[in-house]
Amino acid sequence: MEYMQNPATSTHGNILCCTCGVPVQPNPANMCVSCLRSQVDISEGIPKQVSVHFCKQCERYLQPPATWVQCALESRELLALCLKKLKGSMSKVQTFTQEATVINKYVNVFDSDAILQQVFVVEFVIQSQMCNDCHRVEAKDYWKAVIQVRQKTVHKKTFYYLEQLILKHKLHQNTLRIKEIHEGIDFYYGTKQHAQKMVDFLQCTVPCRSKASQRLISHDVHSNSYNYKSTFSVEIVPVCKDNVVCLSPRLAQSLGNMGQVCVCIRVTSTIHLIDPNTLQIAEVDGNTFWRNPFSSLCSPRQLEEFIVMDIDIIRDQKLGAGAGFRSNKHTLAEVWVQKTSEMNTGQQYHCRTFLGHLLNIGDLVFGFDFANANINDEFLNKMNPHHVPDVVLIKKSYNRTKRVKRRNWKLQEMDRDREGMDSTDERQYQDFLEDLEEDEALRKNVNIFRDASKIAVESDTDDEGAPRISLMEMLEDLSLNDATGGSGADMMTD
Repeated sequence: MEYMQNPATSTHGNILCCTCGVPVQPNPANMCVSCLRSQVDISEGIPKQVSVHFCKQCERYLQPPATWVQCALESRELLALCLKKLKGSMSKVQTFTQEATVINKYVNVFDSDAILQQVFVVEFVIQSQMCNDCHRVEAKDYWKAVIQVRQKTVHKKTFYYLEQLILKHKLHQNTLRIKEIHEGIDFYYGTKQHAQKMVDFLQCTVPCRSKASQRLISHDVHSNSYNYKSTFSVEIVPVCKDNVVCLSPRLAQSLGNMGQVCVCIRVTSTIHLIDPNTLQIAEVDGNTFWRNPFSSLCSPRQLEEFIVMDIDIIRDQKLGAGAGFRSNKHTLAEVWVQKTSEMNTGQQYHCRTFLGHLLNIGDLVFGFDFANANINDEFLNKMNPHHVPDVVLIKKSYNRTKRVKRRNWKLQEMDRDREGMDSTDERQYQDFLEDLEEDEALRKNVNIFRDASKIAVESDTDDEGAPRISLMEMLEDLSLNDATGGSGADMMTD
């Protein structure tokens, strides 16, 4: 008879701990884990609390010896900066990081070739300390270059549009100070290079002209070094959206024999003009404007409200020889309008308009009354009176209160010094927001953010056909709380 035998297996006997006598598996230290931990502290020499310096003005952290870096909370960059603070005291410790808030430390105890693993917590306390750059910002009269942006207009639509472009391209980050004054805004910089970069950006985004000057502050004869303060004067063309202008005969001819009386429908890197009598469009850049300047005939405050009494769409109108391009986004129409302030009279006005695709009988529309206005313009006074329209319609009128209630988006704003927004500025800002809703081409260069705190109000009594911005065009507004999941604290654990 054959007996089945299990294969032989090797077994290790236990040994007694040399300190407490507890049976343990054989190990090079001949000690149990409890005794080994009581006699060996692998965290010895590693500080349990470390200070991290943070500048509240620019929200940067100090990376010794003198570098300030931008780090988001719970980011790898911030964790690396914190570990560098412990690098000198952890030369014999191997660190493996699993999460941003916990550090597992596996330490080799080289005596007896024993390996001991221990987990402990290091607290990093954030201490406020102003960086050198912010010190210079707070110091008065420290700036090295200033850009004085001016526009001699009543309305600030161009400045609101320019502000959104600066925010989108983040060109405001290098400024020491932004100050809003009458007819413009000043940008202060610590270096001339940053100011020159902003000037180049302005020349590419808005029609303007610039002039530079500098003033000697100090001179070191030993090192032959000079200290200058530079000033850049930037003047934007004095024309805004919805302005009515009168071109010189020479300029009108060079633009494709368009009419002299035109409407500015948009101001981007060029001035976009449209002839309300023919739908002919043209663009005037900054250089062309300064060679053949023209001004606005009426201010936005002179806009009057009209009601459409009758409208007749004009189709298949042919332009004359040498004419330029026609707009395919507008419709030419003849309309008869009456002022809402003169409804008790039978006075009506006849004119042509480029708003035929928007207007119907009974609609309200804003326009300029040339028939009863006293306008002093060099080119308009020389025109044939029969070629000057009685009324120039600008845009359709909607209920502003309802538009504000259902507006579920917002824009960012630059941090700048100003006394406050008065009623006129608030009205002009609302005009700019309405322009963004009405002009799709204008808002392509603007970052529009969804306003989570505001729910759009829907009602059956809302104006039909009022323009809106779709959710597809809105960006999520991420704040510090959204990115970190909390309001932040003065102490974080790593």
